[in-house]
Amino acid sequence: MSKTAYTSYGTPMVIDCDKKEEEGDSKSSPLQERLLKSRTILLSKGVDDKMVESTTLQLMVMQEDNLDPISIYINSPGGSADCGFAIFDLIRFSPAPIRTICSGICASAAILIFLAGDKGKRYSLPNSRFLLHQPSTQAQGTASDLQITAQEIIKLRKRYNEIVSEETGRSVESITEDCSRDFWMTPDEAKDYGLVSKIISQYKDLD
Repeated sequence: MSKTAYTSYGTPMVIDCDKKEEEGDSKSSPLQERLLKSRTILLSKGVDDKMVESTTLQLMVMQEDNLDPISIYINSPGGSADCGFAIFDLIRFSPAPIRTICSGICASAAILIFLAGDKGKRYSLPNSRFLLHQPSTQAQGTASDLQITAQEIIKLRKRYNEIVSEETGRSVESITEDCSRDFWMTPDEAKDYGLVSKIISQYKDLD
């Protein structure tokens, strides 16, 4: 069973009561309300279709009310490259200023989300880690299907490298070489690399 509730902005929100009871998540709605009011989005799981949907809904609600800055906290091991590109585009589509904050790990497809934040507004907490990693996928099927999939992966890798290059100021060739293997970075290394704008340890350090 589902019912319709309304956020403080007057936006309808469909709540799946059965699902809520199954997951024991009765307190999620009030928490979500507080996050919406504070213009904060938490991305703390793998990058997938659910994350795309959730991020889209939250961005839509927040930009309805005003264009104050939106803070996106990221702690994600990565996931679907396509979903990473989708969230990157959604963040860039938003008219509100966006600041991204890494708290934990930011890997693979999650790097795209982190880089979607405004230049100069990409933050890292002191003990975070960053991983540049080429998009990949598992494929099954005929030889011709596998060949098509391989070509698409090459396109994804190329675009991934281009975005990282554009946002860090490093050459595509340099990014391609670094991404040919798992490329881990500390916050200081990520700052030198051009991924991170500023390393912060307190909320008041956010610009």
